[in-house]
Amino acid sequence: MAELPGGAFLMGDPFGEGVPEDREGPVREVVVAPFAIDTTAVSNGQFAAFASATGYVTDAERFGSSYVFQLLLHPGARFRVLGRVAGAPWWLAVTGAAWHRPEGPGSDVGDRADHPVTHVSHRDAEAYCAWAGLRLPTEAEWEYAARGGREGARYPWGDELAPGGREMCNTFTGDFPVRSERPGGRTGTVPVTAYRPNGFGLLNTCGNVWEWCADPWQPGSGERVIRGGSYLCHSSYCNRYRVAARSHNTPDSSTGHGGFRCARDLPRTFQESEPG
Repeated sequence: MAELPGGAFLMGDPFGEGVPEDREGPVREVVVAPFAIDTTAVSNGQFAAFASATGYVTDAERFGSSYVFQLLLHPGARFRVLGRVAGAPWWLAVTGAAWHRPEGPGSDVGDRADHPVTHVSHRDAEAYCAWAGLRLPTEAEWEYAARGGREGARYPWGDELAPGGREMCNTFTGDFPVRSERPGGRTGTVPVTAYRPNGFGLLNTCGNVWEWCADPWQPGSGERVIRGGSYLCHSSYCNRYRVAARSHNTPDSSTGHGGFRCARDLPRTFQESEPG
């Protein structure tokens, strides 16, 4: 985990590029207390250890299905499709899809222990955190950490998505949602350690998987905030791979592009002991 001193920072989108309904602005000063946060999203290997130790059954397993992106559906699961999501038909409800069968029956995570766990609900993420003696980050903590000390920037590395043509995060490349330009025409997660870390040592705070936060989407709302975008974000549809971008989902929902990372409190004396 990265131990961060906290303090005041500017939170929100200074470019006005977000979806108005997402309420990324206005930019405002927010103060966070000292805290620690995982440098990576929780991996399949880590979640497997939790499930093995506790016998935990995820919401997707209890409900019997979860949502798989159409280009990732395992051939063995083609007869397990219950239907498509209205307004987002690239999402397939698939019987048997779960964290250990991310593309549906016939798939597994045997060679992806270092990829982020997916198909986990907010409740699943909280259960893992409780087992590990941790918690989910607040939305303010998440953005403070994701920025890596760069205030006012679009991304943890600056304002250009691919500076000098260098790929900096895992987002959709191709004609969304029907054709990927990735090798083999597929898309999906990459290892949690892929790409360069930000100024605080965190990896993949943009792209790869959406990450659950502790906060409700709005006061009184049953939905919870998700941050960071995913491997399905594309400029033609969803540019929520920016550090200020935000979205939401119900706490029992699970998808093939949703994961989380953990946080914990630090004593306030940590800030006082920091140089300067």
